[in-house]
Amino acid sequence: MLTRLKKSQIKKSWRSSAQSMSLTLCSMLFASLMILSPAHAEKMTESEMSLPAIAKTAKDIQPIRVGELAPRFTIQTVENTPYVFDPKTLKQPSLIITYRGGWCPYCNTQLQDLRKVLPEIRELGVNTLFLSGDRPEILHSSLSGETQEAIKGLNYTIYSDANMNAARRLGIAFEAKGLINRLVKFAKDTKASSLELHNALAVPAVILIDKEGTVKYVYTNPDYKVRMPADELLATVKSLISSPKVM
Repeated sequence: MLTRLKKSQIKKSWRSSAQSMSLTLCSMLFASLMILSPAHAEKMTESEMSLPAIAKTAKDIQPIRVGELAPRFTIQTVENTPYVFDPKTLKQPSLIITYRGGWCPYCNTQLQDLRKVLPEIRELGVNTLFLSGDRPEILHSSLSGETQEAIKGLNYTIYSDANMNAARRLGIAFEAKGLINRLVKFAKDTKASSLELHNALAVPAVILIDKEGTVKYVYTNPDYKVRMPADELLATVKSLISSPKVM
C-alpha cells in the first residue's frame, strides 16, 4: 500500500511539473513572437533596441562609412528634451561634430577655431550639430570662459550625448575606464555624463551628411589631441555640398 501511494504521488507530481513546464514554454514562445512581430518592433524605443557595442579603445572604433545611410539617434537639448536625428526627414545637409566634453582643453580649442568658419558653413545651407558627452544642463557652462566668449552670438547648437546613443550608432564610442584617473583633473563635473553613465567617451569626429541622409565625409582620429583644422573643414564642406544659391 505504501509503495502504491508513493508511485501515485510521484505520478501526480510529475504531471504537475510537466503542466508547469508546458505553461512556461508557451509563455516564452508568446513573448518571443511579440518581440519578433513587426507591430511590436515599431513600438520599441531606441533605448530598447540593441545598440552597437562600445569599442575597447579609441583605436578599435569602427566609424560609419562614406556612402552609408546615416543612423537615426536621439540626443538631448540644453533644456533636457529629446531631439531625434532622422536621416530620412532631413531638409538640409547636416554636419555632426562630436567632442568629449566642456572640460576637455582640446575640445575648447577646437570650438574656438571653428567660430571662424561656422557662419560660412551656414551660408552653404548646412546645419551644424555639436554633440558633447556632458549632461544637458552644463553644455555651455562647462566650456571655458574663453570659449564661451569666442562663440558668443554664433548660436552654436550643442546637444548632449551623455547616453552615448549617437556615439554608439555612429561607431565612435570607446571605453574610457583606464583614462578616468587621468581625466579627473580636467573633468571636475562628470555627473550624469558619458564618463559616469558608461565609463565611455566619443572619439572626436566630423561627419558630413547630405539632405538625403547619406554620409558624404567622415573624419576621426584616435589621438584626441589632433583635430580637423577649421579651414580644412570649410574646404571639405564646400567641395561636397553645393551652395543653395547655385542650386
